[in-house]
Amino acid sequence: MENSTATETNYRALITLTTVFFFWGFIAAGNSIFIPFCREFFNLDQFQSQLIDFAFYGAYYVGALVLFMFGTLSGRDMIGKWGYKLSIIYGLIISALGAATMIWSVDREQFLPMLLGLFIVGLGFSVQQTSANPFMIALGEEKSGSNRINLGGAINSLGTTIGPILIGLALFGTTKAINDDMINDLDLNKVEILYAFVGSLFILVAIIFAVSERLPAMINLSPIEKSNKALVALGLITLFLAITYLPVLTSYNSDKAKDLVQIEQDYDSLTHDDNGNETTNFTESQLLTKTDLSGKATAMRLELDQYRMKWLLMGLFCVVFGIIVIQFLAKRKKEGWGAMQYPQLTLGMLAIFTYVGVEVAIGSNLSEFLKSDNGLNLEASQTAPYIAMFWGSLMIGRWGGSINAFKLQNKTKMILRFIVPLVALGVVLLAAYIGKYDIRPFKWYFLCVLVQIIAFYLTDDKPAKTLMIFGLLGITSLTIGLFTSHLVAVYAFLSAGLFCSIMWSAIFSLALGGLGKYQSQGSAFLVMMILGGAIIPPLQGKFADVIGIQNSFFVGLLCFIYIVIFGIMAKKILRRSGVLFE
Repeated sequence: MENSTATETNYRALITLTTVFFFWGFIAAGNSIFIPFCREFFNLDQFQSQLIDFAFYGAYYVGALVLFMFGTLSGRDMIGKWGYKLSIIYGLIISALGAATMIWSVDREQFLPMLLGLFIVGLGFSVQQTSANPFMIALGEEKSGSNRINLGGAINSLGTTIGPILIGLALFGTTKAINDDMINDLDLNKVEILYAFVGSLFILVAIIFAVSERLPAMINLSPIEKSNKALVALGLITLFLAITYLPVLTSYNSDKAKDLVQIEQDYDSLTHDDNGNETTNFTESQLLTKTDLSGKATAMRLELDQYRMKWLLMGLFCVVFGIIVIQFLAKRKKEGWGAMQYPQLTLGMLAIFTYVGVEVAIGSNLSEFLKSDNGLNLEASQTAPYIAMFWGSLMIGRWGGSINAFKLQNKTKMILRFIVPLVALGVVLLAAYIGKYDIRPFKWYFLCVLVQIIAFYLTDDKPAKTLMIFGLLGITSLTIGLFTSHLVAVYAFLSAGLFCSIMWSAIFSLALGGLGKYQSQGSAFLVMMILGGAIIPPLQGKFADVIGIQNSFFVGLLCFIYIVIFGIMAKKILRRSGVLFE
């Protein structure tokens, strides 16, 4: 590899590289505004509005798959051929094209082109992530690569934390907490201006990367064996995913769905007057009709939800079972599998899938729990500070995990491991305060942060141990959330963000360990598995419709259990191969 991996960390290049991590968090934060906006503006239901996340996160899978496909057919790793630096530049340009598509779609007030724009932005991010994560590892010793990825994650979370404030200021002219009325009255011209600004920033950063002498090219021209078997396997998984999701999407245009819409309209016209005010006085005949319509709607809605959940579960099965089969076949005969011949990589793919899935699922479903009786019985507009704290918890953990990316004395690191997470908590609370959120409910949340700080001391900066300890804490937090109520349950679900925080870097570091020339290909496979953010959250949403919102968090519990299992298995595999980072 040109500009091969150094033993001393290249801090100047590291600082420049972290800028793209900020963009990923900043843009992802914008989805929290566009989901409720599109739901109201285009008259969508909750599942349809979540197609925004589906398009955005699904693009990571498609982008990484296309890169792998071209690499396999050409016999060369495309990212390695371009070099990590040039690949990030290409990704920024693609994201800029996505921003332009967003401007075009918003101008025409069309939902599907808006999804296309977000999809193209996500494609660009896919190329950037496929390059940036191994780039981070290559800027120093391989065994400390997870610490540098943590630093990028800390910057990413900063973008996620302050993103809603900056976007709120740009779209609404205020840092005040955004409510439903503000979203409904949003001026579309401001959305166009926002994406024009974002697209310009993408181009500006691409230029900075192009002229920067700090960043090495990191070109790898080594030929790799064609991974035809891996390509066929991923193609089949993609095909089966499309087959399972098609019935879900088409069910919204089915006769039963149209009948449900008509019944809901009849019920609404019966229970509201011409001005939209709720009717309180009913005749005996109207009461019977009202009861009949309500019962029919409930039964039909449940039947449709169960039908959709069945297909969503089959989609999840396609991914999980497909990777397990790949693991089994590649173990028997390595030839033709490329990076998938390494068990730490295939197991790591499932770990990234479940990690992204649980992180996005908790963030997406937390608001609904907060509105429930077992939650805090809040109005929708009152849930914003809790959602902000969940995403802020990721920043708290990643700031703490990024300390080891710098060459410091052990005593200094010990002190900073205690101070930095608490400072990060202060930054999150300050951002919430500036956003006009009520921060009083979080006065005891520092206790959860202290638990995380203790966990940091116990991990000894070892990726496998980190996954096991933080995974067990994630299991504990969701178990408490499932069996308690009110503020205790809320704190438990929020603290899951603390324990998710540094899993990405640990999984990446373990999964790519010992891959050699297959490292960038392996990175592409891992980025594909961001697909978990598109599959697991709507699946939990459908479980919530059937078994209740609080019980639906068992989905995240299963995800954490697998992550602990991966930490144990990866440690054994890497120890046998002689590349264990411990």
